[in-house]
Amino acid sequence: MQLRLAQIVADTEAEGPGRRFALWVQGCSLRCPGCCNPEMFAADKGRAADSAELAAQALATAGLEGVSVLGGEPGEQAEAVADFCEMVRAGGLSVMLYSGYTLAELRARPGAERLLKAVDLLVDGRYQQSLPETRRRWLGSTNQVMHFLTPRYSLADPRFASANTVELRLTRDGLTINGWPAAADGVRWRTSR
Repeated sequence: MQLRLAQIVADTEAEGPGRRFALWVQGCSLRCPGCCNPEMFAADKGRAADSAELAAQALATAGLEGVSVLGGEPGEQAEAVADFCEMVRAGGLSVMLYSGYTLAELRARPGAERLLKAVDLLVDGRYQQSLPETRRRWLGSTNQVMHFLTPRYSLADPRFASANTVELRLTRDGLTINGWPAAADGVRWRTSR
């Protein structure tokens, strides 16, 4: 199944617990003011990618704990994202999904029930620039909620209370920054090759 892909970081510690394969989908109709990824709003940008090939790439990356799917808005490509998530979970990786839709809004979207069945941890809610999150890791604003959809993770895990991580990557395509560069004090910077 094809999805619109904006970006991949194949090995990161800044987008969820442990080492993760992070996949950003292209396209978001929510367009939250102050979003850190406005270049991912347009659904006709990015590139088409096969969910099975992406899953194979994630599963071939040694030492990963899981995958994180961000955007853009994954809920607007629920079937294709579900296809990817089902394959990586079947291969033993955990799945963390970030959505601007609330859990209730997601459940009302076509294909989202299938997607939610393949997710261990959901971060939901529109980013609100006026409500910056300074205490909880991996969240942008205080209105956002972590939903532990399986027993794989819990808020008792000490990694959820650690400082946020920001990663810088310099490649021939340019500089990328992922993680939470505008996060609270105590951000831990990590450089990667």
